[in-house]
Amino acid sequence: MRDIYEKLVRLAKRRGFFYPSFEIYGGASGFQDWGPLGCSIKTNLENLWRNCYIHQEGMAEIECPTLTPYKVLKASGHVDKFLDERLKCRKCGRQWRPPAGERCPECGGKLISFTAGLMFETKIGRDVEEPAYLRPETAQGIFLNFLNLYRHFRKHLPFGVCQIGKSYRNELSPRKAVLRLKEFSMMEAEVFFDPNEEWPNFDKQKQKEITLLPSSEKHPVRLSLEKAVDTKIISSKPLAYYLGITHDFLLDAGIDPSKMRFRQHRKEELAHYAKECWDAEAYSDRFGWVELVGIANRTTHDLKLHSQASGTELSVEKVLKKPKIVEVLKIQPQMGKIGSLFKEKSREVKAFLEELDPEKAAGDLKIKIENEEYTISSDCYKVVRTREKVDHEKIFPHVIEPSYGTDRIIYLLLEHAYRETEKKGERYSILGLKPLIAPVKVGVFPLIRKDGLPELARTLDKKLKEKGVTTCYDEAGSIGKRYARMDEIGTPFCVTVDYQSLEDDTVTLRDRDTTKQVRIKIKGIGNYLKKELDRN
Repeated sequence: MRDIYEKLVRLAKRRGFFYPSFEIYGGASGFQDWGPLGCSIKTNLENLWRNCYIHQEGMAEIECPTLTPYKVLKASGHVDKFLDERLKCRKCGRQWRPPAGERCPECGGKLISFTAGLMFETKIGRDVEEPAYLRPETAQGIFLNFLNLYRHFRKHLPFGVCQIGKSYRNELSPRKAVLRLKEFSMMEAEVFFDPNEEWPNFDKQKQKEITLLPSSEKHPVRLSLEKAVDTKIISSKPLAYYLGITHDFLLDAGIDPSKMRFRQHRKEELAHYAKECWDAEAYSDRFGWVELVGIANRTTHDLKLHSQASGTELSVEKVLKKPKIVEVLKIQPQMGKIGSLFKEKSREVKAFLEELDPEKAAGDLKIKIENEEYTISSDCYKVVRTREKVDHEKIFPHVIEPSYGTDRIIYLLLEHAYRETEKKGERYSILGLKPLIAPVKVGVFPLIRKDGLPELARTLDKKLKEKGVTTCYDEAGSIGKRYARMDEIGTPFCVTVDYQSLEDDTVTLRDRDTTKQVRIKIKGIGNYLKKELDRN
């Protein structure tokens, strides 16, 4: 007997949710095409996410290239640390994830272990080719634009920036449809904040109870976010806040709350950039607990590394609530000596010395003035340690990153929405998708294909489309068959034009989940359906 996974894969291909890529050439492991209905669900999910993070949370959205120069990912640590432990068969060459035993499960050959890079390599340039990679995450483009984005937010913390797009990882891809892909879609946010400041809006989330599986525990616990922070299960309010936001988003999208939890990464499984990470997981009948979202505390990792590697200062100035006395190194230009040596050029020399990093000032220094090079001897300046009162300091903002796997979320939405029923001895499937996610919102049918019913139904279909309602017009087969076709793709409502419609301008409105039918006036049906669909 087929399990839900096999049924969903067959349904997805038959109705147009997703298909194997390159199928007529034998396919390629780890690649799937989204069909018409799948693209519609994907768009709906992304729009729901934008509403959550951009409209509700006040974040900004940007779009960056998917090709990334080598030096960027070298600086971020991905080149050296974004690796995968694998086993390779000496006989057939197939690769496996450990542990797979001493022998190849396919041919029985001996397995040897090796480390593989997870990024796809490529090159940029025509005359001089520079090494590059297809990006493994969307985050780096946001970090590289930090100064532009900081100015956009008028130099105020905290602020968040989103990016939706493709990422690429050269992973081993067993047959898991859209659950493990080499090219996949992500919805990511990077939230920049000062960890020493109180987190705004935490009070809105603190009473929310969620299911947590801490790394130190074998069994999950149900706690409020406030309790989880107070007991140090979650290390900070910003991190807990985005666990709450993620929880609400997944429920709004249609993940079954009884099949959802947040699991904390163990120390040995943390990504190289993360200090702490929680995965929002959903339970799959075939695959067990599946990661949908990773909420990571990246601290100052990325901004500091890119600041060092690029030579561009990515810290920000923080105004202190209370000034403090600090010891600082300063360069004191010796103007008597400078004046006698440089005369009218003394001002340029003084400015050069005052802007120089005291830590790097030693011995004779070189300066170029009006394309001529001069030497500033060591007796032209002193490096001194002084105590000063300061009212500001430079800090690197910390970062919380909620990272959503779009493709995986869609699969689990389909699985959690899937159910079967039987009518007149015939079994058929239903997708109980939330209206905001459903690819088609309303099925529009004429009862029969004559006596003016199709014309009226098509007119109604057009009016609903003009209202922004996604419809599917269908006049083939019995009404029961047409209802079944709509139920199978998750359509929440169906409207039938019949002979009574010709008499009193009413139609039959059928609800997918209750199968109840009511008569409703054609004149107000567009506004009625919009209201019902927005309830989600």
